[in-house]
Amino acid sequence: MITTLRSLLAVAWLAAGFPSLAGAQDAGTPAWADELKAKLTASLTAATGAQLQILTISETPFEGLIEVELDTGEKLFSDRKGEHLVTGDLFQATATGLVNLSAQARQVQIAEWVAAVPEDEMLIFSPEETKASITVFTDVDCAFCRKLHADLDAILELGIQVRYVAYPRGGEASAAYPKMISVWCSEDRKRSLTQAKNGQNLPSRECDNPVLRHYNLGNRIGISGTPALVLQDGTVIPGYLEPAQLAEAVFGQ
Repeated sequence: MITTLRSLLAVAWLAAGFPSLAGAQDAGTPAWADELKAKLTASLTAATGAQLQILTISETPFEGLIEVELDTGEKLFSDRKGEHLVTGDLFQATATGLVNLSAQARQVQIAEWVAAVPEDEMLIFSPEETKASITVFTDVDCAFCRKLHADLDAILELGIQVRYVAYPRGGEASAAYPKMISVWCSEDRKRSLTQAKNGQNLPSRECDNPVLRHYNLGNRIGISGTPALVLQDGTVIPGYLEPAQLAEAVFGQ
């Protein structure tokens, strides 16, 4: 139970940057689902100070195990009576091995979240012919982010479009945070990004910017370091890859 509470509190922290989706449970749900939602809502409210809201409650292939999706994207599992909660992944046992059903669902969800980010909020470097795209959560002060950016021409030659979103490690308290705002508020954002990654000082700028939204999205996905590469299918690759390795990950060759 201690582990569960720690998980809940961690999820509550991530939830702070996102609007509540309370009441999103579809109308006409069975009575047991409404009762379970009410009981779990009371427990979550007591445990997290009402920072978490239940989005959906649904049955799983595991008889008697109910999936509870929170407005942060986190998923918990409960018995039908709501007396016990567990965190973790749900696996399906098959003749050829184990299938991580939770990871499959999470991957689809991440792809949807990233696809919902407007491209005009991103810094996009495109090849002459785009064969695939990656979305990169980046920090201008990160050494391996700089190394990846130095490989940009080689990556573009592979036909891979690079879409940058902001992830200043440490959030608003980090030294990179105001630098990234200056990048995103620049008239030539791509040039400013390159300058910042080369260690050049940029003029301080302020504007309506998406830096904190991008950072919160990264936290929601579970990103903890940079660079973090998100493929079009929602696969998250933590850390730097050389261009040849990146091509193998993207194209499966």
